[in-house]
Amino acid sequence: MNFSFSEEQNMLRQTVRDFVDKEIMPNIAEWDRKGHFESSIISKIADLGLMGVCIPEQYGGSGMDYNSLAIVCEELERGDTTFRTAVSVHVGLNSMTLLQWGSEEQKKKYLVPQAKGEKIGAFGLTEPGAGSDVAALQTTAVKDGDYYILNGQKTWISLCDVADHFIVFAYTGDKAEKHRAISAFIVERDWEGFSSKAIKGKLGIRAGNTGEIFFEDIRVPKENLLGEEGEGFKIAMAALDNGRFTVAAGAVGQIAACIEASVKYCHDRKTFGKEIGQHQLVQQMIAKMEAGYQMSRLLVYRAGQLKNEGKRNTRETSLAKWQACDFANKAADDAVQIHGAYGYSDEYPVERYLRNSKATVIYEGTREIHTIMQAEYVLGYREDKKLNKMLPAWEDLYQYN
Repeated sequence: MNFSFSEEQNMLRQTVRDFVDKEIMPNIAEWDRKGHFESSIISKIADLGLMGVCIPEQYGGSGMDYNSLAIVCEELERGDTTFRTAVSVHVGLNSMTLLQWGSEEQKKKYLVPQAKGEKIGAFGLTEPGAGSDVAALQTTAVKDGDYYILNGQKTWISLCDVADHFIVFAYTGDKAEKHRAISAFIVERDWEGFSSKAIKGKLGIRAGNTGEIFFEDIRVPKENLLGEEGEGFKIAMAALDNGRFTVAAGAVGQIAACIEASVKYCHDRKTFGKEIGQHQLVQQMIAKMEAGYQMSRLLVYRAGQLKNEGKRNTRETSLAKWQACDFANKAADDAVQIHGAYGYSDEYPVERYLRNSKATVIYEGTREIHTIMQAEYVLGYREDKKLNKMLPAWEDLYQYN
């Protein structure tokens, strides 16, 4: 595999990096401190064409490949997890799912404005009693003529107060059938019976908009059923393959941010008559960060290459997400240690990196879930069955450009 970047991808990286340095870095500490979600940043990201970075041009996107999406996520998280999360949810969980599973009518109605950044998409799977155990969800959608009556709630939903469209999962059949009775729907914010509420007091990603969404007798038109009845679990797992990919790419950016902040501090801070970077135990922490960065990057772009080829990548994406997020969490912990007492203060960004990094080893599949997945692959207990709908290969996307 060739992981070298094209001229277009190098230009994309520099564009996003410049944007982060100008628009996010000078303000993120204050936004984080106040728990303020700066929605204007999303509009500016859309102006750069990044809200549809890997969506084909015929559906309003930029028509880039999936590793270009990884580049965007990596560079955004170098600024803060907040805005990478927004792109992860909007592009990875929602728009790429519409691209994979949506009808042509659904793509025209929902995907096109999302890819252009005119509308924002989000994803509703997790519930108060259903996280890793998807079959435990309680939301229901009961058929009523040309509509489904949707009732229930979702929690820990990114962009809960901001998104216009949500992909929502609910039981449409007997709950005893578990995964086989779950279906997916496209739900609009302005429908009667929809409401949302932000969650306050989070450990990290404080500048992000995260919360709960509620459905009270919402009438969902039957044409807003995504895929077929009973395909919801397949759709959710396919969406998570894409979401986990973006989270892993973001973790690479977070490790890079930890290295950047730590190297600067190592040169600025002196103890015992020399820069702290000359102390071997500090060097050991820097070396571990660099190793984690390089290994995580390779895992991410390997998964991206499989996506570009239109191949199933659940195993590879799971490994990338697990390892990159673990490495990011360790890198942030070491970055705080390198900064000593100052690392415990928001005068430096590393305490925010540590708080943010904890989320990524929990959401989009906990580290424990990914550990089990990888062991089951090795032991032969798990086998990826071909989905009836795969993301189009990069060559298929490219023909539209």
